[in-house]
Amino acid sequence: MLTGDDGSPIQLLSPTGERRHHERYDRLIEDIDRGALVALYEDMVVARRIDAEGTALQRQGQLGLWPPFVGQEAAQIGSAHAIRSDDFIFASYREIAVAYVRGIPAPDLMKQWRGTANAGWDPSTFNMAPTQVVIGAQTLHAVGYAMGVQFDGAETAVITYFGDGATSQGDVNESMVFAASFQAPVVFFCQNNHWAISEPVGLQAHVPIGLRAPGFGIPSVRVDGNDVLACLAVTREALQRARSGNGPSYIEAVTYRMGAHTTADDPTRYRDANELEDWRSRDPISRLEAHLADLGFLDDALRGRVAEKADAVAASLREATINMPEPEPQELLEHVYAGPHPILDRQLDYLQRYHAGFADDAAHSAGTHAEGGH
Repeated sequence: MLTGDDGSPIQLLSPTGERRHHERYDRLIEDIDRGALVALYEDMVVARRIDAEGTALQRQGQLGLWPPFVGQEAAQIGSAHAIRSDDFIFASYREIAVAYVRGIPAPDLMKQWRGTANAGWDPSTFNMAPTQVVIGAQTLHAVGYAMGVQFDGAETAVITYFGDGATSQGDVNESMVFAASFQAPVVFFCQNNHWAISEPVGLQAHVPIGLRAPGFGIPSVRVDGNDVLACLAVTREALQRARSGNGPSYIEAVTYRMGAHTTADDPTRYRDANELEDWRSRDPISRLEAHLADLGFLDDALRGRVAEKADAVAASLREATINMPEPEPQELLEHVYAGPHPILDRQLDYLQRYHAGFADDAAHSAGTHAEGGH
C-alpha cells in the first residue's frame, strides 16, 4: 500500500494550507493553476451549501431523508475533478458533491430524497449511475460495467465510491475478486469517514482499510481525504492506470463524517464531541482557503462571488424541491424491467382499479348528500 514516507496518508496540502511536495504526485497536478484552484474551492463551497440546504429541507418536511456529507468535500470534489466525461461513475447515496461536479442539475439531486422518482437523472446522459442506497451493491455494478468496457476495447475507466462500513459487505469483496481476476479498468474509492452509522471504523478494521485490497491483488494508496489536491492526484493516477490496461486500483481517502449518518441519526449518542472538534481543525475548505490566501488568490471579492454562487444554487434547489410535481401512481411500475412484463401488467390493472374505487366512492358520497339536501 502506498503511503507517505512515515506511513501516513499521502498529503499535498498540510492542515494549515502549506503545499507539500511529493516526487510521485507533483507531476499529476502540474496543470492546476490559479483558475483550477479557484474552481476546486468554488465547488467545495457550493457543495457544502447544497448539503446544508438538503438538511434544512428535510427538517422542514420537504424531503424524506438526507445523507449529510459535510467534511468530505475534498475527497468528493478532488476525485470528481479527475474523472473524464467518458468515464462512468457508480456512487453510493452520499456522493452528492460528485454528482454536482458531474453536471447533474441540482433539482435532480433531490428527486429521490423527495420520493418523486426512483432515480433523479438519466445515467446515459451523465455517465453516472443512479443513487445506490443498498450498501456496497454499486461496486458489483461498477466491475460488471468495467468488464463490459474491457470486452468492447474502449479506453474508458470506471470509478465506484463507497464508505468504510461497506468494506465489510460481501458485495465489495466479491467485486474486488472479479476486478482482480479480469484486470477490469475500475477504481475503488473508499471514503473512510470513520463511522459506519454508529460503529467506529476500528471495530471492523484493526489495520488500515487500504491494506485489504493488496490481498486481492489490487494496488492501493492511502490519501488524506481532506486534501483536495492529493485526492485529485491519486485519482488521476488510478484512472490513468485503468485506461492504460493495467487493471484496478484502490484508494482509501481518510476523512471524517462531521454530520450525522443521515438525518434519521443522532451522532451525539455515540460520538465524542472532542473527536468532532479535532477533525474540525482539519476542515477541507479551510485548508484550501489557507492555501489560496498564501498564494494571494483569496480576497473578499472571490469570497463574495463564491458565496453568491452557493446561495443561488441553494435557492434553485429549494424552489425546485418545494415545487416538484407529484408523480402519477402508475409511474412506480415503470422501468422495473427493460420491457413489458405480465406481473407488472396485473399490478397496474389492480392499481388502476384501486384508485378508480376512490373516485366511485366520492361520486356516490356526493350523490347521497345531494339527495339528502332535497
